Amino acid sequence: MSDSPSTGTRLDPWFGAYAARAHGMKASETRALFAVANRPEVVSLAGGMPNIAGLPLEILSKVTADLIAAEGTVALQYGNGQGHPVLRDHIVGVMGLEGIEAHSDDVVVTTGSQQALDLVTRIFVDPGDVIVAESPSYVGALSVFRGYEATVVHVAMDSDGLVPEALREALGRCRREGRCVKLLYTAPTFHNPAGVSLSVDRRTEVLEICRRENVLVLEDNPYGLLGFDGTVFPAIRSHDSEGVIYLGTFSKTFAPGYRVGWATAPRAVREKLVLASESAILCPSHASQLSVAAYLEKCDWKGQIAAYREMYRERRDAMIGSLSELLPQCSWNVPNGGFYTWVGLPPGVDARTMLPRAIAALVAYVSGSAFYADGQGADHMRLSFCYPTPQRIREGVRRLAGVVERELEMVQMFGREDSLPDGDLEGPSPGLL
Repeated sequence: MSDSPSTGTRLDPWFGAYAARAHGMKASETRALFAVANRPEVVSLAGGMPNIAGLPLEILSKVTADLIAAEGTVALQYGNGQGHPVLRDHIVGVMGLEGIEAHSDDVVVTTGSQQALDLVTRIFVDPGDVIVAESPSYVGALSVFRGYEATVVHVAMDSDGLVPEALREALGRCRREGRCVKLLYTAPTFHNPAGVSLSVDRRTEVLEICRRENVLVLEDNPYGLLGFDGTVFPAIRSHDSEGVIYLGTFSKTFAPGYRVGWATAPRAVREKLVLASESAILCPSHASQLSVAAYLEKCDWKGQIAAYREMYRERRDAMIGSLSELLPQCSWNVPNGGFYTWVGLPPGVDARTMLPRAIAALVAYVSGSAFYADGQGADHMRLSFCYPTPQRIREGVRRLAGVVERELEMVQMFGREDSLPDGDLEGPSPGLL
């Protein structure tokens, strides 16, 4: 479809009135996927939806009822733009598990960490500024960066996470070219989508490189407490409180429906974040904040995280075992935490082109191309093991193996994957990444 003004005007009478940045907005290739991936007959290995079936719902119901009965006029009222002090105190305790020493004044509560990503980008990035990000990177972050017209420069990863020498080279190249680098965006622990973690030694090395280049580190860490063997990596923020903004969320360790996340930032940055948040939403949900605070006060939240770890470890084992048995022609990593494994396809097979045929076979994944700003990545796919049962995971991999086998046969017949039809996945977006 052409993006010319004449074409746009025929489809949308307000086409010419949009701000320039709005014309850069486009749906992620994952948006339409979820319209079909959430059908019950489809085994979805696509979305990163936490499995909250094990939450103590009876206890949570009582805690919530008691909260409304005792503090309903507070919980249901407006709050302040920075977030409720009681919850911010609890957040400081949660971050302490990762070695972060902070004060509650350093914390800004947000509507999920996705809003924190948006706020940080909003206050730092002008059109054309560079954000350095891992290769691959979280698709939700790339969407935010695109919306603010940033230029994303990808930096290589390996099994130990972001490669410091590649980061050093990328920052040096940008400096020599006169390009303004504002942020290093990194998800260092149980990375989405790659599933790897930045080694402890590399954390300090990456931080030192960014200090020398005067680049702020944006550390996005939703999965940090979900190490399958109980390992908790020290956050990058634990080494430097002035050069790092840390983003956290309760969506993965408690429940995403509350939409409670946070940013921990240097004092001057924190003030800007509060102002930006107030202009966007006035204040985060008071009811959600107090509900999360009550959960942290009255429930065994550390025990719940331990239960999540075991549940996700069992699902990870089902995924890796099924891949080993049914898709040996592919390659993959074995994640030690989080929700995802990053799967390399056989030569000639294109994950984006293959996806409609996978949906037709009633299995879904996310093409690796969704996790790059420059269009690469179609030789990989992200498989999620967080939500389906082990039995469903195995069935999904079995269906996927049949699709890959047929793709290989067609590649052998036609010589190249892009000669095959793409298909159609139009639809709304009921899912989350």
